Amino acid sequence: MAIELKKTAPQPSQANKLGDLVTSLKKRKISSKDRRFFTEQLALLLATGTNLHISLQALKKQLDNQTMSLLVEELILDIGEGKQFSYALAKHPDVFSKTYTNLIAASENGGFMHEVLDQLLEMEEKREKLQRTLFSALSYPVFLLIFALGVVVFVLVVVFPKFMDMFSMIHDQLPVTTLYLMNISSFLRENWMYVLVSLVLLSAGLKYWAASERGRYQIDWAKLHLPVVRSVFIQLYLLQSLRVLSLSLSNGVGIIDTLRACKDVVGNRLFQQFISNVEERVEEGEGIAVGFRNTSFIPPIVGQMISTGEETGNLPKVMSRLADFYERDLSGRLQTLSRLAEPVMLLVMGVVVGLLVSSLILPIFKLSRAVG
Repeated sequence: MAIELKKTAPQPSQANKLGDLVTSLKKRKISSKDRRFFTEQLALLLATGTNLHISLQALKKQLDNQTMSLLVEELILDIGEGKQFSYALAKHPDVFSKTYTNLIAASENGGFMHEVLDQLLEMEEKREKLQRTLFSALSYPVFLLIFALGVVVFVLVVVFPKFMDMFSMIHDQLPVTTLYLMNISSFLRENWMYVLVSLVLLSAGLKYWAASERGRYQIDWAKLHLPVVRSVFIQLYLLQSLRVLSLSLSNGVGIIDTLRACKDVVGNRLFQQFISNVEERVEEGEGIAVGFRNTSFIPPIVGQMISTGEETGNLPKVMSRLADFYERDLSGRLQTLSRLAEPVMLLVMGVVVGLLVSSLILPIFKLSRAVG
């Protein structure tokens, strides 16, 4: 009597199950703060001479974020199976960038991983500092703008209607601004539902346009060509890419891999195309400085200094100094723009509020004279 053997499907490994769980959660739960803590603690553990596998196990016990803990557990499993650390990190591109994994890959062969982790931590902290500078420079002017719009809407919808009947007595004597504001007030009160729906549709349309291929290209073009913002974004993209180039080249990462990693750091498509052009020049044997010198929006001094760095063999050091210079210059420029924006916004608010008040006060004076 033949015995039929049941074939069972191969069960997924523990690492695969864990990887699927991490992938489903990490996008919304692993922040840059978690990554900085991971990098800093791992660098400290490795600097004491502890091997990577034991360091990761010790680090896992210190993590409060469950998703990050699961990710580290997957790294431990990969390392335990004999896989390289850079390979394990590369499985999580949403958490660890190409620059991160490329530098780790270079340090694995050189035996200076904790030094690279310290450098990555420093670069991350500088990026966070720049983001805080950008936020602080923009937050107050944006607040003033929103506040001004709120005041205008409140006056038009709540205050003006209370004077409508009174002003109708001297309709022919009302100032032009009062008549316009009365018409706008009536329109908003009578058609507020249509106005609200229109604003929602407009917001959705702008969001759809910004997410489209054409919209993203036009936004990226505007960042590199419009006055005022042009210089800010060019400096921002330059310091980001130069920082990655300097750090990667100084640790032995190949120039082609470094340039490709720069595309992930800079989100602007036109700037990414510029980096692709530099990559093509390097592959043709022309050197990296040629690509920087032959681009219109790159300041000439950048190409000149990179050329000097190539000739003297100090390219990483030159790029680091350029990045530091643009970081200082950008911070000063943002602070200056913020200081200029504040009085401009206050002036605009004063004009708007003055116009609203005068449109109310002047008719009241005329009405009191007519009654007298």
